[in-house]
Amino acid sequence: MRPPGESPDLTDPGPPLWEQAAAIVVIMMLTQAFIGPVFAPTQVETPILRLVWLPVYAVIAGLIALRPAVLVRAWPAWLILALLVLQAFASKWWSIDPGVTQRRVIAMAISSAFAIYLGVAFTGRHLPRMLMLASLIMGLGSLVMVFANPTIGVHQIENAGLWRGLWYEKNQMGLVMSAGAVAAAACLASADPRRLLPAVTLAVTTLLVLATQSKTSLLCLLLGVGAVGGLWAMKRGGAAFSIVAVWFGVVLTAGGTYVFITDPAMVLQALGKDPSLTGRTDIWAALMREVAERPWTGFGYQAFWGKDSVPAAFIRAETQWPVPSAHNGWIDLLIQLGWPGAITVGITVAIATVVTVFRIPGSGAREGYWAVGYLLVFLLLSLSESVLLSHANLPWTLLLAILARALAFEPDRVRAPLATARSRAYQTAPRIAAHSAHARVHRPVPVR
Repeated sequence: MRPPGESPDLTDPGPPLWEQAAAIVVIMMLTQAFIGPVFAPTQVETPILRLVWLPVYAVIAGLIALRPAVLVRAWPAWLILALLVLQAFASKWWSIDPGVTQRRVIAMAISSAFAIYLGVAFTGRHLPRMLMLASLIMGLGSLVMVFANPTIGVHQIENAGLWRGLWYEKNQMGLVMSAGAVAAAACLASADPRRLLPAVTLAVTTLLVLATQSKTSLLCLLLGVGAVGGLWAMKRGGAAFSIVAVWFGVVLTAGGTYVFITDPAMVLQALGKDPSLTGRTDIWAALMREVAERPWTGFGYQAFWGKDSVPAAFIRAETQWPVPSAHNGWIDLLIQLGWPGAITVGITVAIATVVTVFRIPGSGAREGYWAVGYLLVFLLLSLSESVLLSHANLPWTLLLAILARALAFEPDRVRAPLATARSRAYQTAPRIAAHSAHARVHRPVPVR
């Protein structure tokens, strides 16, 4: 096994334009941009919204069918995905809403298969560049919606005046734009000479993140873009600069961790956050009591937060708030699949992280260190948003794409150097033999 060896050849055009366009459409659907607010303005799943997804699933199936030989090389990622899908599907038998669980497991399996396709079909710099283009399209669309139709593009009641663009609410736009900013920064840090679009995308996505006033999104942007910029600077600065940068990074991380552990309220207040995280700590405490009721099974995949869910009604009554989710990926996973599900997903995230870090010296620079930057964003998101093992969610899709890139075999590229060496040896051998024979025939006879 070896990490995917992206070709450093900048003349490689990557997938054809029509394939890139199809992938961008699927990514936009996974973010729930525009389609959700139009077909399900109350954020309740409707039959029309399910029908809208059918052609998207057809597109995903077609894209996967195009590259069977390439997708097979990512078989370790397929095995991990199969384990996750089977674990989620098994929860149907004890789910409090078996119909929702079964339907959402199928959707999760399809979107996760698309994630593996992304990881192996868009190698090297092509994946962050495609994500950058998708983010630019959605960012420009959000700007049009903000100024042309502010009733949709701007919050009117709650968070009045804050931008939400093509999405239900501002945090969704902030998270998508922060991911787009990391992709744009990676394109700038790569060897790709095209700089205009990445620079424009970084400016647009940063503007939209600031317009949401979402502290989480801003932290994600700073963390991801900062990681990409730091790794790029370390490569440009040489060994001495790298050692100093790593030392400062370790000191700052250790210091920040110590301050957060000893006085988290001070840190949260400095970031403009309520020490109770706007009531989230109350939600988490109530949910952990529910987890204790079913620690090994959970309440079923994606079943807990249904409209008619009795345990969710208890949480909403206790917190006096119509809670839509746990606002914490790991607690949401515990509620759905119990500790076995959380452990399996945790191992999956750990594998993606460890192998990606080991890829940095080999192929990280070719993609502009996008995978490392985005992983930091994802880990931060998982602590504040329900992004783990989602059935239609861009953060989880990109995590699986990174996993596929990290675990994919590249047998052709491994065998190619060996075949070239053997060919050269076979071509050289006759020349050596002929030279030896010529030397024996024309060897001068010594004079006695």
